[in-house]
Amino acid sequence: MAAQNLLGATVSEVVTAILDEEPDTLHVRNPSADVIEAFVDAATETDADLPSVRLVAEERLLKDTMDDFIVASNTADLVEADVLSLRTTEEPPRSSTFVTDERVVSLVDAGSETGGLTTDDDSFVADVVAAAEADWESADEFSLRTPGITRVERTLTDEIGSEVEADFKSALAAMETARGDGDSIDEVTLSLLVAAKNRVLLYDISKWGEDVGIASKATFSRTKTKLEDLGLIDTEKVPIDVGRPRLRLKFADERLQDAKPSELATVAQSILA
Repeated sequence: MAAQNLLGATVSEVVTAILDEEPDTLHVRNPSADVIEAFVDAATETDADLPSVRLVAEERLLKDTMDDFIVASNTADLVEADVLSLRTTEEPPRSSTFVTDERVVSLVDAGSETGGLTTDDDSFVADVVAAAEADWESADEFSLRTPGITRVERTLTDEIGSEVEADFKSALAAMETARGDGDSIDEVTLSLLVAAKNRVLLYDISKWGEDVGIASKATFSRTKTKLEDLGLIDTEKVPIDVGRPRLRLKFADERLQDAKPSELATVAQSILA
């Protein structure tokens, strides 16, 4: 007999309903980018005890999805907490499914709402679980190089300061994506904008960024030069006892100087447009 189907206005609602049952293990098979993002959002926000999650997707799709720092850093949080494991396959199953030891949920997009067509037939579920485990064993490991957002925020507080961390968190929360694709600002640019707002040394923010795994010092330096050329930020030299003077970051445009942290990305994007 079929279990009750899960219906929701969004994929996140269907995923949340699955997580609320607190299964021991959850296989996420052939998810789309939207499904991956919805799963990460739901897993990040739920109060339920999270299962051990095994997610298998096409490599190109997974890489493209993780190009968004917001998605990737929250995904990395789940990975670093030993909740989520990621693998890739060249031959995913046809449908996007969630598989627990007790049910199989196949996602169906109906336009205005999303349905989770569900079965708890013991024999069928056992067969799908076996297939999911076989797919998992044959899939390739996926290395997520983005640091978890919890570690990013903690180290930013420890190494730069709590006010800078608060501004970074506020600015990131106001962004829908962080890809650096022309339509949105990436994590390096955002870090430099927040640093400029707080007049942080380029050396300090770039060292933090490299240490935590956001990007290399060279990438921070190149991005700083680009933002200078575009008229967003400026620098002033700060003498030190030994060696070349260091550069303190500051805003070059008064529109950024007047912007709240939550408005930094939007204002910067409007200047670049």
